[in-house]
Amino acid sequence: MTPFRQALTTTSRSAFHLEQRDAYALGEGQRASYEAFLAGNAPDIDPDGPFWGSWVRTVREARARGVEFRRLRIVSEPLSDYLRWERAITVVNIAAGEQVRWLPRRACTDLAVVPVDFWVLDSSSVLFGYFSGDGASTGHELRSEPEIAKIAADSFEAAWARAIPHDSYVPA
Repeated sequence: MTPFRQALTTTSRSAFHLEQRDAYALGEGQRASYEAFLAGNAPDIDPDGPFWGSWVRTVREARARGVEFRRLRIVSEPLSDYLRWERAITVVNIAAGEQVRWLPRRACTDLAVVPVDFWVLDSSSVLFGYFSGDGASTGHELRSEPEIAKIAADSFEAAWARAIPHDSYVPA
């Protein structure tokens, strides 16, 4: 079980994710969908298929327990190929029960944002995700100090308030 899915098992109210990279390393299951998208084909957006099934089940199970999911992507514009693909497949995140917003990096110059990807869980713990320069995960760190959770939650909320809902976001 991934560090996030382990932490989510005890989450009861909220799971807020801030993503800040323009690309992440692709796993084998993702590569085919991404390459098909780059070749001009429709990406895999079947929420019950093998590409999405595990994530969709995880979100739906947590939503059934009352957990609110919000995902915020701070992005460079024009979007990288990877982010164009993510934008095309975000309909599945939404179908699973997530709220998704996008925030162009240029709109963040006056925000204090924690500079790494993270999940805020129930406003009481934070799972930080660390990545190498090529987007490969280098590990996670779960922190539950109240001051750390507050900084991350406040950072997320400030950016969320300014971000554009997925259905309204038109990349520059």
